[in-house]
Amino acid sequence: MQHILIADDNHDITDILSTYSKMEGFEPIVAADGEEAIRLFNEYSPDVVLLDVMMPKEDGYEVCRKIRSKSNVPVILITARGEDFDKIMGLDIGADDYIVKPFSPREVMARVRAVLRRMTNNKNDNSSEDVITISNLEINLEEYTLHIGGKKIALTKKEIETMWTLASNPNKVFTRDNLLDSLWGFDYFGDSRTVDSHIKRLRAKIDAVEHPEWTIKTIWGVGYKFEIIEKE
Repeated sequence: MQHILIADDNHDITDILSTYSKMEGFEPIVAADGEEAIRLFNEYSPDVVLLDVMMPKEDGYEVCRKIRSKSNVPVILITARGEDFDKIMGLDIGADDYIVKPFSPREVMARVRAVLRRMTNNKNDNSSEDVITISNLEINLEEYTLHIGGKKIALTKKEIETMWTLASNPNKVFTRDNLLDSLWGFDYFGDSRTVDSHIKRLRAKIDAVEHPEWTIKTIWGVGYKFEIIEKE
């Protein structure tokens, strides 16, 4: 049976999410604060994590960061705040999805099923080859590492997945909606700024090392592509 860690200081929320989790065949593990969430995560190694952002002791962002430092388990953040900054921050630290209160517990379970399907599909798709090498770029999806010219670039989980998606399809243009759907798998209500901000942060990191034979190119009004630069 798969375990789901539910971390929220609101007992009504954890009770209802636990009930729906059991209906979906999960064994729920409940934490009332961030410190307990980390302890239970280390103890049970759950298959998916639901994190409230505003928790006592340690908030959901900090818990997510600590989980990401050791695991690629799917993480869904839940918060009462819906500002773009909060959404972008949650995605940038490695969350796989983002739900704003009030929510439907059925929707939460649908998101859980979706992130688990994406993880399974990614493993199946990349089972034969977990490394992409293009010029001085090397992406290892099994180890979640990226090197440029032999130098390791510190990227978040989503940034590495973005590079993998783009570099796996050189010169293919991805719309912002394509990237949202393939990387986060949820409708962001048509707001493309999440992708733009994500790519901006990614570029700032990879551009610290020269890569004259490839680049992430903006296709204005459309999206982005991994472009291999032909030598003249």
